[in-house]
Amino acid sequence: MMLPHLASRIFGTPLLIQRAKLDVILSVIGDRLGIQAPEVDLAVPARAVAKPAPPGIALIPIHGTLVKRTLGLEAASGLTSYQDIGAMLEAALADPSVNGILLDIDSPGGEASGSFELARRIRDATKIKPVWAVANDAAFSAAYAIASAAERIVVTETGGVGSIGVIALHIDQSVKDANDGYRYTAITAGAHKNDYSPHEPLTDAARDTLQDEVDRLYDLFVGFVAAMREMPESAVRATEAALYFGPNATAVGLADAVGTLESTLDEFSTYISSRGRKAPQARAARSGAVLKEVSMSDEPIAMTGDQAAAMLEQARREGLQAAQAIVELCTLAGCPDQAAIYLAEGRTEAEVRRLLIEAKAAQSEATAIHSTIVPPHERHESPVIAAVKKLVHKE
Repeated sequence: MMLPHLASRIFGTPLLIQRAKLDVILSVIGDRLGIQAPEVDLAVPARAVAKPAPPGIALIPIHGTLVKRTLGLEAASGLTSYQDIGAMLEAALADPSVNGILLDIDSPGGEASGSFELARRIRDATKIKPVWAVANDAAFSAAYAIASAAERIVVTETGGVGSIGVIALHIDQSVKDANDGYRYTAITAGAHKNDYSPHEPLTDAARDTLQDEVDRLYDLFVGFVAAMREMPESAVRATEAALYFGPNATAVGLADAVGTLESTLDEFSTYISSRGRKAPQARAARSGAVLKEVSMSDEPIAMTGDQAAAMLEQARREGLQAAQAIVELCTLAGCPDQAAIYLAEGRTEAEVRRLLIEAKAAQSEATAIHSTIVPPHERHESPVIAAVKKLVHKE
């Protein structure tokens, strides 16, 4: 029977999981463990169906609650292990026909154990092959730690990212035990051997110890996301483990663009094709700035006039797209006039996003971040954005 082991992975240990999903798990196992669980509507977990990817792209599904090991629990239970994801990652890196890796993420997060190790493996993988991620539709907590290690994050219009926080639960069922006529006596050696027992109230010392571990993991989580996303730690902390959806996710720097899985596959395929004969270490910055040609030797690469013209046209389009992204960021941040200044200074999208986030963090708390973002249905397109879009799509 797996329930006692599953309970040990939920109670008394820090988790990187969205709170709503934790309530769902508790509602499933609560009755069978003899505890009062929250009342939530349950849906039958759907088995993930692999979507076809363009040639050269490995699509890695990261769906459901994340655990270090499944230990025999079927995929239908809604669990995905870091081990399985790592194995798919290594297979994609070793496959010569794979030129890029896309992480298809729909997960509320899960266990802290093993999450950062996998995320670091993903960041290391970007040195070999490009790795992108799409929140389709959720990349929360541990799942966001994994997504943040990718070079580019796309979120669907209704999808969300964030929940950069840590939670630990302790259940005290000592009163229920007494009502049921039970009294548990633990004979131990070592002052902390019986910490977090559900049959006794949580001691102050045990609470402090668990809080210290939660704080330690939170510092690790914040520092990791800040490093991966090139954001100040203060901006990551200012999210206060909130959830960000669609355009709001890009406005606070937790995602790079809004799109569908299909549009991301198309964009990724185009990006990979544009790399051509560039060295593996040549990668596009998040700003979408034009890549410089990098050869494996000092000899120039010969190209026809048509190829040169195509490269110039691509550079023009990428430059306009980068300008459009900067204008949109400034508009979302409530300072559209600042876009012209940033463009004149030659700032990249990543630099502009960092400057806007630092300014936001300096002047307000996390609630201000939410309140100053205009809802999409109330937003009117800036004439500057319209002009840039017209140039981008002009034939």
